[in-house]
Amino acid sequence: MVTDVNVHPGHGKAGRQPTRQFLDTLSGHEDPGMFGRMFPTLDPLAVDDGPLRELADAMKDPSPGDPAGNNLNVPAGFTYLGQFVDHDNTLDLTSFGEKEADPMAVTNFRTPALDLDSIYGLGPDGSRHLYARNSASENGKTPGPKLLIGKTVNVDTITGDHRNDLPRNPEGFALIGDHRNDENLLVAQTHLAMLKFHNKVCDQLAASGKPAGEIFEEARRIVTWHYQWMVLHDFVERITEKGIVAKILEQGRRFYRFKKIPYMPVEFSGAIYRLGHSMVRQVYSHNRIFTPGGLTPATLDLLFRFTGLSGGIIGDLAPNPMTPPLPLPVLSSNWIIDWRRYFQVLPNNPAGVTLNPSRKIDPFVVPQLHTLPGDGGSLPFRNLKRGVLLGLPSGQDVAKAMKIKNPLSPEEISKGSDGAVAKKHGMHQNTPLWYYILKEAEQRGGGERLGPVGAMLLAEVFVGLVHGDHQSYLWLKGKTWKPTLASQVPGEFTMADLLRFVGDISPIDGISTV
Repeated sequence: MVTDVNVHPGHGKAGRQPTRQFLDTLSGHEDPGMFGRMFPTLDPLAVDDGPLRELADAMKDPSPGDPAGNNLNVPAGFTYLGQFVDHDNTLDLTSFGEKEADPMAVTNFRTPALDLDSIYGLGPDGSRHLYARNSASENGKTPGPKLLIGKTVNVDTITGDHRNDLPRNPEGFALIGDHRNDENLLVAQTHLAMLKFHNKVCDQLAASGKPAGEIFEEARRIVTWHYQWMVLHDFVERITEKGIVAKILEQGRRFYRFKKIPYMPVEFSGAIYRLGHSMVRQVYSHNRIFTPGGLTPATLDLLFRFTGLSGGIIGDLAPNPMTPPLPLPVLSSNWIIDWRRYFQVLPNNPAGVTLNPSRKIDPFVVPQLHTLPGDGGSLPFRNLKRGVLLGLPSGQDVAKAMKIKNPLSPEEISKGSDGAVAKKHGMHQNTPLWYYILKEAEQRGGGERLGPVGAMLLAEVFVGLVHGDHQSYLWLKGKTWKPTLASQVPGEFTMADLLRFVGDISPIDGISTV
């Protein structure tokens, strides 16, 4: 959100990145290409590095373990679902030749969309390395409708045949549609849940008698539509307000508008959706082994180490015999996720099974994201600096352009130790957009949800991304369509419903369904 909670900067990035020079040429374009501005006529906010760095330092959470900083309205799994969603709508699968012909993606590009191309790639024909063999035809020489799932390696007392890792090549690289989803264990396990979701729908269709040749396309449609509905109603409305999606669909989008083709607004990617950085916890209760009071808590650092992109999963390059904890050929069985700790799959968890809340949506970011390894520096400073480089307007100018009746006052922005630094440099009156969004959530949303500027713009962009996809449920069925898969509340579908449907709640505890 953009929850590329990159504790290890320097990872490859899918697609292209906008530049100020390119964005400044787009004013007035109805369909600007891959990137554009929602507010092209607003002046950019210029702030020197010194004040930005001082404000970033003031955004360090002084008590990252204090329960008072928890957001009980948003379980921690939504932080990483948000990262998965970000990678889904920013994945760029255009070829090198297309990128060379159209380097800034003005006309020749894949539309940002919630279409799960990070899961499906180019489908069984174009991305057959993502798919399991079709044993029913041509002696298994063709890919079937189901996606590949990787096995974990048994360590300690956690034994059994656990298919709970991403599929990997012989040197540990994940065989997935977007390599960024292997950069931390929580987004990797989220990606895995989506793979299993598709496969479970395939099984359901096969059991119903659906012809084999029709299973993949029908499963993809069902999975994608339920995912889109879940993102809009379970994710977006959880961090904005209930009913906002219906209101936008009824009244129309006022600020995120395009003629035919959706684009990625830099106000969204460079500021609004970076709200997820404030939601990151420094320590998680991951399963019964890696939890406070267990072997060791699941720290943010450990969650990056047990991956193939950021950490020590290196396939055949790992020692044989293994020398745990790392390096490892694949994910170890003791790191398989217990979903009860990340989403509310149960009305109440049993004693000893902690449901991790996210941290509040506010201007404070855990210390580890202020000291990224290598030359990564401070993530808050990078976000603030990025806003300047992209020429983002101030939060006040955006609020005025939106005609917000009661925007944040300078006095509200000046509150707290962070606000004092903002005031010292005049940023309580001309506020960087990312910081404004976080301060608005703190002052107007109690840290549980976004305030009026952030909520409306975030919701409009997501609604637009779904509506602009001509294969989406909104385009093909309209706003009255309802999910059809089994769910706790008929006609709705949440991430907790998805996990219950998949039936893989806590494998190391032998819990599949609840």
